[in-house]
Amino acid sequence: MKRHPQTSLIHATRKAPQFISTVQPPLFRASTIIFNNTDALFNRHWTDDYDYSYGTHGTPTTYTLADQIALNEGGEHCLLAPSGLSAINLVNSCCLSHGDEVWVADNIYGPNMEHLRDLQKRYGIVVKVYDGLDAQSFQPSKQAKLLWLEAAGSVSLEFPDLKGLIKKAKQAGVCIALDNTWGAGLAFNPFDLSDEHLAVDISVHALTKYPSGGGDILMGAIITQDKVLHHRLLRMHALQGIAVSADDTAQVQRSLSSMALRYAQHAKSTQTVLDWLIHQPAFSQVLHPAYPQSAGHQYWLEICQTGLSAGLVSVVFKPEFDMQAVRAFCDHLQLFKLGFSWGGPLSLVMLYQIEDMRHLAHPHLNAGILVRFCIGLEHPEDLIQDIAQALKRMNSP
Repeated sequence: MKRHPQTSLIHATRKAPQFISTVQPPLFRASTIIFNNTDALFNRHWTDDYDYSYGTHGTPTTYTLADQIALNEGGEHCLLAPSGLSAINLVNSCCLSHGDEVWVADNIYGPNMEHLRDLQKRYGIVVKVYDGLDAQSFQPSKQAKLLWLEAAGSVSLEFPDLKGLIKKAKQAGVCIALDNTWGAGLAFNPFDLSDEHLAVDISVHALTKYPSGGGDILMGAIITQDKVLHHRLLRMHALQGIAVSADDTAQVQRSLSSMALRYAQHAKSTQTVLDWLIHQPAFSQVLHPAYPQSAGHQYWLEICQTGLSAGLVSVVFKPEFDMQAVRAFCDHLQLFKLGFSWGGPLSLVMLYQIEDMRHLAHPHLNAGILVRFCIGLEHPEDLIQDIAQALKRMNSP
């Protein structure tokens, strides 16, 4: 049958072979997925490991990345989301209903707390705050359904008592979710934390950070081992229409092979900068889980037996340095750029007033303005020189 040229542009008469062997897997962009026949259409189910029915459910591109992220974190199943926060919100939406109790660490990722407070206001969940350094401060009631862990804590980088908290949650039958962006599946295995095989139920990872590595991709992941829990999350994932870009997925996929190398370099450079920071008289405190003077260091030693830690280090300026002085310090930095996030090649800096962010007493933190450094892939000696010159100039007009 002779076809009009316009039709032939859509239904090609010749088709190149679809699969060749390459270093990187093929990229599949798809909303509509074509079924070979009606049997293929009807003999499928949304719980299939690879449900090729519509682009939001998955393609070989997204499933390939999800499988590798699950493997890296020690899990069995993985769902991808458009950002780390989207992944967190999916967990909250799936696990919490009216009247349920959720426990969050005082140093939890700020937007997660904001989302939970919004759910509390609009849907009647109950938000409880605990001290990650004190497992006894976690006192779940019969209504407790979800415990959020974060290791290390956001901004002030306390490493929590993961074993103590997980044991209590297991005894109470509370689902355990860990924001594992800092550990990236490299510093420790969230699904096997000890000889007792202590494990979280859900690991959430902002692939925006180390897996992407370029500071240019937004993506999140939800990793589980239990298939029933995975299917609960998968159902909510489908109902909310959550999907990720194939092009973004391919970019993260391309970066995965170098993630462990980059993470190790970030950690090594951060240690070099840390060793210098602790001797600077402008700071009353230096915060990093691998530093013995930091809160939770003993828990980091217990869990992170690889000796690895992410490329984040925070400092607390002495009280005599007010906000104007600390802002001047940040403005005088040249290699460190002012911006949120971390895990990319570029070093970043951000300043915080902890008193405005915490709900519980924090005697382990000195008074003063906190600055967080995100150590990139520049040479650490250059970063040290940059901080040194900014300290000298911070009181200059």
